[in-house]
Amino acid sequence: MRASLRVRALRLLAARERSRAELRRKLADDDAGELEGVLDEFQREGLLSEARMAEQMIHAARGRYGSRRVLERLRSRGLEAEALERAGQALKAQELESARAVWRKRFDRLPVTLREKGRQARFLAGRGFSDEVIHRVLGGAEDDR
Repeated sequence: MRASLRVRALRLLAARERSRAELRRKLADDDAGELEGVLDEFQREGLLSEARMAEQMIHAARGRYGSRRVLERLRSRGLEAEALERAGQALKAQELESARAVWRKRFDRLPVTLREKGRQARFLAGRGFSDEVIHRVLGGAEDDR
């Protein structure tokens, strides 16, 4: 049974990086003790890495989404608190650059009216960018550009 469980878990990991919690949910119909042993083994061998999964999601979100949105997706995949904290720090470091890239692609000119500013701000907020970052992007300060 253990070999079969190991093969199924490897197939899931081959498709994409997954967190320990995701694998546990996908393979929940198996013996819990045996499953935990396989997951421990995968972590020791480096086949299961939450840090690697977080890095891949951060890289994929670069220039598209803000830290709130990416962190929520990581949280929903069952990432542990320590990995979430590291991911949050990495995302904060690139958030302004990502927000500007998203904004340029969609609008590329500062809002003239209050209505335009609200529309642009809502768009960026919907992508998961913080209020502070939205203010800096829409403020148009040249020293930030």
